[in-house]
Amino acid sequence: MAPQSFYSVLLPISFFLHLHFSSPNPTICHSNDSEALHDFHSTFSSQIDGLLTNCSTKCCTCIGITCDSSGRVVKMELDGRKLIGPLPNSIARLEHLRVLNLSSNSLTGFIPVALFQLPYLEVLDLSFNQFLGSISTGTINLPSLRVLNVSHNSFNGVLPLGVCVNSSRIEVLNLGFNKFIGTIPFQLAECVSLKRLHVESNFIRGGIPDEVSGLRKLTHLFVQNNKLSGFLNSVVGNLTSLVQLDLSSNEFFGEIPDVFYDSVNLSSLVAVSNRFSGKIPNSLSNSPSLTVLNLRNNSIGGTLDLNCSAMTSLVTLDLGTNRFHGSIPSNLPFCTQLSSINLARNKLGGQIPESFRNFQSLSYLSLTNTSIVNVSSALNVLQHCQNLSTVVLTFNFHGEVLGDDPIMHFKSLQVFIIANCGLKGMIPQWLRGSNKLQLLDLSWNHLGGNIPSWFGQFPFLFYLDLSNNSFTGYIPKEMTEIKSFVHRYFSLDDPSSPDFTLFVKKNGSGLQYNQLSRFPPTLNLSLNNLSGPIWPEFGNLKELLVLDLKNNNLSGSIPSSLSGMVSLETLDLSHNNLSGIIPPSLQKLNFLSKFSVAYNHLHGVILKGGQFHTFGKSSFEGNNFCVQDVLCASIDRDPLVPSHKSRMVIWTIICMVIGIVFGIVFLVTLVVVFILRAPRGRVGDPEHEVSNIDDNDLEEEVKEGLVVLFQNNDNGSLSLEDILKSTNDFDQENIIGCGGFGLVYKANLPDGRKVAIKRLSGDCGQMDREFRAEIETLSRAQHPNLVLLQGYCMYKAERLLIFSFMENGSLDYWLHERPDGPSCLDWDTRLQIARGGTEGLAYLHQSCEPRILHRDIKSSNILLDENFKAHLADFGLARLILPNATHITTDLVGTLGYIPPEYGQSSVATYQGDVYSFGVVLLELLTGQRPIDMCRSKGLQDLVSWVFEMRNDRKISEVFDPLIYDKKNERAMAEVLDIACLCLCKVPKERPSTQQLVSRLNTVS
Repeated sequence: MAPQSFYSVLLPISFFLHLHFSSPNPTICHSNDSEALHDFHSTFSSQIDGLLTNCSTKCCTCIGITCDSSGRVVKMELDGRKLIGPLPNSIARLEHLRVLNLSSNSLTGFIPVALFQLPYLEVLDLSFNQFLGSISTGTINLPSLRVLNVSHNSFNGVLPLGVCVNSSRIEVLNLGFNKFIGTIPFQLAECVSLKRLHVESNFIRGGIPDEVSGLRKLTHLFVQNNKLSGFLNSVVGNLTSLVQLDLSSNEFFGEIPDVFYDSVNLSSLVAVSNRFSGKIPNSLSNSPSLTVLNLRNNSIGGTLDLNCSAMTSLVTLDLGTNRFHGSIPSNLPFCTQLSSINLARNKLGGQIPESFRNFQSLSYLSLTNTSIVNVSSALNVLQHCQNLSTVVLTFNFHGEVLGDDPIMHFKSLQVFIIANCGLKGMIPQWLRGSNKLQLLDLSWNHLGGNIPSWFGQFPFLFYLDLSNNSFTGYIPKEMTEIKSFVHRYFSLDDPSSPDFTLFVKKNGSGLQYNQLSRFPPTLNLSLNNLSGPIWPEFGNLKELLVLDLKNNNLSGSIPSSLSGMVSLETLDLSHNNLSGIIPPSLQKLNFLSKFSVAYNHLHGVILKGGQFHTFGKSSFEGNNFCVQDVLCASIDRDPLVPSHKSRMVIWTIICMVIGIVFGIVFLVTLVVVFILRAPRGRVGDPEHEVSNIDDNDLEEEVKEGLVVLFQNNDNGSLSLEDILKSTNDFDQENIIGCGGFGLVYKANLPDGRKVAIKRLSGDCGQMDREFRAEIETLSRAQHPNLVLLQGYCMYKAERLLIFSFMENGSLDYWLHERPDGPSCLDWDTRLQIARGGTEGLAYLHQSCEPRILHRDIKSSNILLDENFKAHLADFGLARLILPNATHITTDLVGTLGYIPPEYGQSSVATYQGDVYSFGVVLLELLTGQRPIDMCRSKGLQDLVSWVFEMRNDRKISEVFDPLIYDKKNERAMAEVLDIACLCLCKVPKERPSTQQLVSRLNTVS
């Protein structure tokens, strides 16, 4: 249901209430209300800015409070105020309250029974919280109630439709998105004033009861996403005021009853994903009021007969994935308002009717896999549809020739998909004139010739798939100038219908997208016969996410400039004739998750920096890479046996290497002796490299390398000499951690303390004064679930950070590295770790001043003390957000498997991105699996995708780590899984805040 539809009923009510309470708002309210508000505010005062301002006696001036002329509180509107915890009983003492809106907070526990006894209450909105328990209708006595909205909570038990017994004036009842069970009760008949009923997304069984026939004022009925079954009750035809009916995702079967003749106001009927059969009833196929008819994914069949002369209001027709046969109706253009048609995956045939030339309202057309023929005629007809923006014709016209009519022109075309048709010919020149084109998919055909250079001229094209054809010649250099790949020059107009599938699996692979904006910017030229070089100018495509050039005849070297493709997630250059090395600059591609150069003629070393350490052997096989620094061996599929001559060459190289090594050892020994004889105090790196510091400067530089301990550290002073001794000159044996920011060493200080020393790697990019200011600011971030920053040291380019030592290392170590680690972490311990991690993250996001984005949440950055209490690490190395700054920061870091999907589309990090990453950590705790594991079978490598697939298949018990899963923990683990999936929502705005995470995890038993 669209939110605007729900509020279309609320607006008149709100307007009435506004007029009703529009008298001057006094500053001093009734003493009873003042006392009740004081108690209420004191519960939340620490969490809501400004609630107690001037609220001692002048409670009518409190935020969100409205009083009537006598000083009685009549409205409390505190939606989205970050209220956390149980709802206090004091709110029920506001006896004259008429509007109570506490939606979109983090309220928990049970609703106070006294709240259901307010005699004047007309609007009660508690949606989008975490209330639980059942709602006993026997305790509800709200005679003035018109709107009750408790959606998006965790209520259970039976549907409280008995509320209408004592609240006969109720017009809106929203119980959706909870955990209600049972059937729709007979007390529904008492809701005689009801206009909107929402029970979607619960666990309701049974069918539509006969009692619904008495709801003659009902305009909206939403029962989708439940477990309703059986034949659809014909009493729905008695709902003569009905405007919208949604039956989707249930288990209804049989024919849709032909009972809608008197439903003169019915605008939308949606029944997606049921088991309906038979034909479309005449009362629907002749309905003059229907604007949306969506029966997708059922078993409805027969010929497609719609009376378009009568269906003058129809805008959207979705009959995809059914069993219709015959031809495409030629009378569809007579549905004069019809703009979106989906007839995909039916048993239609024949040609697109000539009458479609006059289909001026048509904007979206999907005929995927309908067995239609004559592609030339189809395109010739459709070009006359002046508003046609999206055409999907996949799996049709098998083996036909894609002609090139020079006068053909699609002036509004934005999406053109005609894949997997086996079409012959060349890319038609008429496409050149479609300058609004955003997405073009001609893949899996037999098209040949050269790829036209004019692709570089499209201003909005951001998805181009020409894969699996027979194109030859060079890749046009003009493709490196496609604007949307360079500057994210996308059209704001999304031509796709939000309900229709644009792209389905082809040949067993691929993804499904429902909206054009979901497609990743892609250039796929794989599986052709292209030759020539990979242009260095590809490095300019900084907005491109996928570059797939595999299985061609490309030659030359891999340009180092490809590192400029900073958003790239997939780079596949396998099965070509490329030579040279893998450019080290590619290690800068921080978002790269899929990479392959297999089966080329490359040599040199396999890169290990950046994301390259995550790529398996299959990404590099079929080349001649070095397996050691000096000894090279082929890692082809069939290793070659070296000849006698090659063995002699190898022994010669070995002898040379041994000589060089002995020479280096001798020189290093001399240098070490020189260093040991010199005064100590400078920081050496693990390889003891020779410094350019002379003896005259050493004393001064040791003075510069001061260790600064913060005021909260009362353990005395610390010198650089102490650090060097405590780490044995940063000996490798003392390394306890390795991350993107540098190595971490265990240090036993002279006073007996254990600390962790992080030695930052690379250039910090800051002046000394800036570095000091930032670190000193971070030292003030103190919370029981953060690793405490105790001090720092600056020495030339070196930056050392001193942290508290965590006895039990990282969560990653216990879950994935230590053999007996998972068995040592029982469910209670894992839940404790999850709670501690969220509390630390919530502090960074909401309480710390200034607020901090972590940007690299992962299990290896969650450290455990001796009691397995969680502490977030590396938070101090994220960019700070100043109090007056926005909620985003421009620098991105991250680790494969934890990076939110929107980071591929945007160059900014967000709070919601941290929440997504923590959702991945929750999955690790629940499953014991790594986020990305290339050793698992293909469908299981991505943990997030696998968990969602299993959850959709209702196999969640198979997701959980068997070491902790049992009946006692089943419910709690399922609750945490629900929380994790909320964090992993693809839409960032729909993810919970960290404070909501804390609240939800604390309610898990």
